[in-house]
Amino acid sequence: MPDLPTPQDAAESELFSECWDAVLSYADLCTAGSLTAHQLATEAFTLGMRELRAAPVRGAGRRTVRLPAVPALLTAVRDTAAGWEAGGQGHRLDADLRLWLNSGQAARFSGPPLQRPVALRGLRDLQEADASLLWLAEVEALPLRTVARRLGLDPATVGDELDQVRTLFRDRCHRAHLDSPMDAQCRSYARLLDAVTRSPAADTPDDLSRHLATCARCAEAGACLRLHGGGLPAALAGGVIGWGGLAYLERRRRAAEVRLGAGRPGATDPATAEPEEGAGRGNALRHGLLAAAVLLSALALGVSLMPFGGSGGDTAAARDDSRPVADPGVPGTATTAPAVTPSPWATPSAPVPKTGTARTPGTARTTEAGRERPDPEPQGSTSTAAHPGGPDGPTDTDEPTCHVTYHLVNQWPDGFQATVTATSEGPLTGWRLSWSFRDGQQVGQMWDATAHQNGSRVTATAADYDSTVAAHGTLSFGFIASWQGRNRAPYDFTLNGAPCTAN
Repeated sequence: MPDLPTPQDAAESELFSECWDAVLSYADLCTAGSLTAHQLATEAFTLGMRELRAAPVRGAGRRTVRLPAVPALLTAVRDTAAGWEAGGQGHRLDADLRLWLNSGQAARFSGPPLQRPVALRGLRDLQEADASLLWLAEVEALPLRTVARRLGLDPATVGDELDQVRTLFRDRCHRAHLDSPMDAQCRSYARLLDAVTRSPAADTPDDLSRHLATCARCAEAGACLRLHGGGLPAALAGGVIGWGGLAYLERRRRAAEVRLGAGRPGATDPATAEPEEGAGRGNALRHGLLAAAVLLSALALGVSLMPFGGSGGDTAAARDDSRPVADPGVPGTATTAPAVTPSPWATPSAPVPKTGTARTPGTARTTEAGRERPDPEPQGSTSTAAHPGGPDGPTDTDEPTCHVTYHLVNQWPDGFQATVTATSEGPLTGWRLSWSFRDGQQVGQMWDATAHQNGSRVTATAADYDSTVAAHGTLSFGFIASWQGRNRAPYDFTLNGAPCTAN
């Protein structure tokens, strides 16, 4: 007689279905290729499940987990990556993550408890159900009805419960901050910081502002204590995950927006259709990310939230050959037949060849070897980006088939965060969106797409979960990049090799 599934098997299967996407998303940030990401995610999930099973049991068989399932598994990804680095497999990891793993920042997450980030300690101090509610709503950006269904809560009261949990989390973080080893100056500002962050209308005294600009630990605590302003998700992600927290947060917000769009009228699961609430939370989170990025840029955690290597191109160079290596329209690419402008919604059937190799007819517009495309019309024009005349120039059929909006979310002295949104006239079952930078910007990390950069030309290739786009639908992704001197908007956008208008 075959063995019947046990309740534990069923619970773990459900946990896998709920958490795998988050684990794989973070593993993809941590690695240099999609295949490696799956390997890291699989190994980390096994480790995380082993730790969850080994958690102590309290009372009548109730299992106590010090972190909710999702952040516990994300922590397992980080720990597994650290094991790879220590075991000589660091070349498989993102270059910036390797720098972080060998810095003092990584040691904070496994060092003495009182030295660990305030957000991590505050979340661990909550009951498991409360911590899960906070994480799923704030970091995973799930609609409250979805959170309520997953946790078995009443959808009518889950919003009030979330408000109460936020307050509990704040109190735990305040206590954790007071318990932290700190010098006399930090101690003198601790209670003032508590008072100022309680009210959205309170002004921050100049002396406290100066202190927060120079003290990473106090600024980190302040981000956890300030519940208003939308900065709580970034404080949680950065304080619990560590490296790549802000990029992971943006990825999860994008994934939630995709799920929300699928849940609008006509979807198979109307319980997830919350357009008004979801849109409001998305806007609030956008503002929160901006505020948190500015606030945390002075922190030592800035290494984890906005990671950059020694040079902007290190990360792109570390990507393996499973990533796309070029884009139609890259200067220096020759063709073997007269150009035919492709349909942007044709599914890419093979990796794009490297620069300098021959292309098959119908896969790209003709580009003379070694010629740089000139700047298009001034940014903001809605006309198609200009191309040189002659064989490079567009034909009479070169009509724009997509529209792109480039948005600079935030900028700091040597880096910036941006998002790209494109609307396609036809359906897509796979896409590559490309552009050229004007000022030598270098992409460091990208979410909701895979990045490859060749000189000034950048290609973003669809992730597995967002490769399908309906006709007149939108695709979007974000990235963090470095800049020096100037940071003008990019130009010459193409979707699967066909020209796009830029706004």
